[in-house]
Amino acid sequence: MTDAALTVRLNAQDNVVVARRAIGERTTLDAEKVTTTAKIPAGHKIATSRIANGEPVRKYDQIIGFASADILPGDHVHVHNCLMGEFDRDYAIGSRAKPVKMVPEAERDTFQGFVRKNGKVGTRNYIGVLSSVNCSASVCRFLQQNFPKEVLARYPNVDGIVALTHSTGCGMADRGEGFAALQRTLWGYARHPNFAGILMIGLGCEVNQIDFLLEAYQIERGPFFQTMTMQDTGGTRKTVERATAIITGMLPHANEFGRQKVSASELTVALQCGGSDAYSGITANPALGYATDLLVAQGGTGILAETPEIYGAEHLLTQRAVSEEVGRKLIERIRWWEEYTSSNGGEMNNNPSPGNKAGGLTTILEKSLGAAAKGGTTNLAGVLRYAEMATTRGFLFMDSPGYDPCSVTGQVASGSNIVAFTTGRGSCFGFKPAPSIKLATNSAMFERMEEDMDINCGDILSGGATIESKGREILDLLLRVASGEQSKSEALGIGDHEFIPWQIGAVM
Repeated sequence: MTDAALTVRLNAQDNVVVARRAIGERTTLDAEKVTTTAKIPAGHKIATSRIANGEPVRKYDQIIGFASADILPGDHVHVHNCLMGEFDRDYAIGSRAKPVKMVPEAERDTFQGFVRKNGKVGTRNYIGVLSSVNCSASVCRFLQQNFPKEVLARYPNVDGIVALTHSTGCGMADRGEGFAALQRTLWGYARHPNFAGILMIGLGCEVNQIDFLLEAYQIERGPFFQTMTMQDTGGTRKTVERATAIITGMLPHANEFGRQKVSASELTVALQCGGSDAYSGITANPALGYATDLLVAQGGTGILAETPEIYGAEHLLTQRAVSEEVGRKLIERIRWWEEYTSSNGGEMNNNPSPGNKAGGLTTILEKSLGAAAKGGTTNLAGVLRYAEMATTRGFLFMDSPGYDPCSVTGQVASGSNIVAFTTGRGSCFGFKPAPSIKLATNSAMFERMEEDMDINCGDILSGGATIESKGREILDLLLRVASGEQSKSEALGIGDHEFIPWQIGAVM
């Protein structure tokens, strides 16, 4: 691609190309030998051949939709003439799986991390205050406010106090998928390596009893995992006072942790996107995918999520599955989502969002093909339920909604100690306790929102970078941030309000 090119062709078999910038009506595209019949916004698609009503529209050499009217060469292709449709996917489980050439341990990248007693490695050193129910959320926030910067300055190795509050924990069944997902989430945070200590606070009468969680996951109380309930402690003021004393006692211990040199194999990256546009699948997502391949070859882990946003591209993942069992797990999650959305009067194509469509994404099929690129090309080593602990290294998929904060909540519960977040429209995202880097898909947005964006992947379009060079740049930044360098979202203080466990089932 050169600066002179007006469009990007992603595959020789495609019948559309993507506009690199806004293109006027009656503009001749020499490379495609067509003339535009309308104004084409940046990132949107242009037909390069006649597509008859009902015929597939192809991008990435994959079906992204079907013509809802005859489309002529040079026409703008979008929601007015391209719709979803049913078609068979070739799941071909494991057909593209291949041996991973691992980097020898002595040659692997390293970062400076916090090594915990159980061998897990953190990228940050926080103390967490975890609410078991919405009823204790305010107390958790009051407690966090009792430790301002001037107090924490006495503990230079401690990154801060994180209050993780949410809006569930009661008014729910005490069994079933919703309850199990919440317990997995809280358990994942209770043992997350980015925490030196955890205090869990409940009200006392909620469905999500703290003792139930401890019993289910064989969690033992100790000096650095403590619990309390407001009703037993004597109410709001007494709970805050007692909790303040507990956290004060944890701080010197947390401050004893220092960073140590560890292998890149200890990095687990949440692969996430939000505010996507048509450039996401061309620049930032495949570049992040290349970084994922580099990390997996060094023994590290990348966790892709957002099941509704790989819908229509799941066959590209099952073909890379290391086993029949792994491939079938992913297909089962897809079928669950089809039933789940149908039972709630929805449909899987309730995605893309209005912002996604303005950025050139027409159907969930097109969005999913771009989103799946974050997973690179390496084997799919495992499929996790929401917030299920990752016990296998490599490239994994975790079932979750497409709502970014909810999805990242599950990925971090599964063990992600850092987040890589691609965005085309400009998501301002952070997530404590895991530092988050943001990757801009296009240069215009990066320049407009540079204070929030860590890396510009838009120069891939202009030829100033390649997928490979940008992928290496992304991995290098992940390693530096994992070693303590602040990401843009951390510098802005973002990340205290994004903890959102997935609520499955009826609110009762």
